[in-house]
Amino acid sequence: MTPGISETILLSFFIGLSGALAPGPTLVATIQASLCGGWSMGPKVTAGHMLIESLLFLLILTGVSAALIGFSREIAVIGGISLIVFGIMTLKGSGGASGVEKNHGVVSNPYIAGFLTGVSNPYFWIWWFTIGGVLLLSALEDGLSFGVAFMAGHWCADLGWLTLVSLGIDRGRNVLLFGGYRYVLIVCGAAMTLFGLSFIVSSLPWV
Repeated sequence: MTPGISETILLSFFIGLSGALAPGPTLVATIQASLCGGWSMGPKVTAGHMLIESLLFLLILTGVSAALIGFSREIAVIGGISLIVFGIMTLKGSGGASGVEKNHGVVSNPYIAGFLTGVSNPYFWIWWFTIGGVLLLSALEDGLSFGVAFMAGHWCADLGWLTLVSLGIDRGRNVLLFGGYRYVLIVCGAAMTLFGLSFIVSSLPWV
């Protein structure tokens, strides 16, 4: 594995936490499913979530990427601004974050729940057509293997977080969900803001 691919996976993993950690329907689906089915519900919800993201990957790979690949500087600026905005939103939301939201009518099958909660979440689409799409297009500029590496890192973030949530629910360990969860959001929000600034700086013509 080359250093370039390693860096892509690590960057994708960390940035992917901006979507994985955001309180929303997918987190609710994982909590609810884990209360009934145990720790394995986290990976199952993730698998359903990965399906819709695989479809988005193919869409970007075959369509959007071809249209936008020549606008890397503009894309970097848009992505940088998006990262900063979501970073600030994450920091602001961390103050009252508890990791639990009201029931949004999540279906009982964990695979279907992972798919539908992604499709129905506006944040999911905003993330992929701003931050996620920008980073994926940037990775694809270096080749298909880098695009696959980006998706792998992103999915590891989803899988790791939702599995951790399932384990916490299954074993009755709510400390992370209701305590450390807030601090994880703070770190993630600060990191997103810094990544956004670096994207904008890297797009400047004199850099």
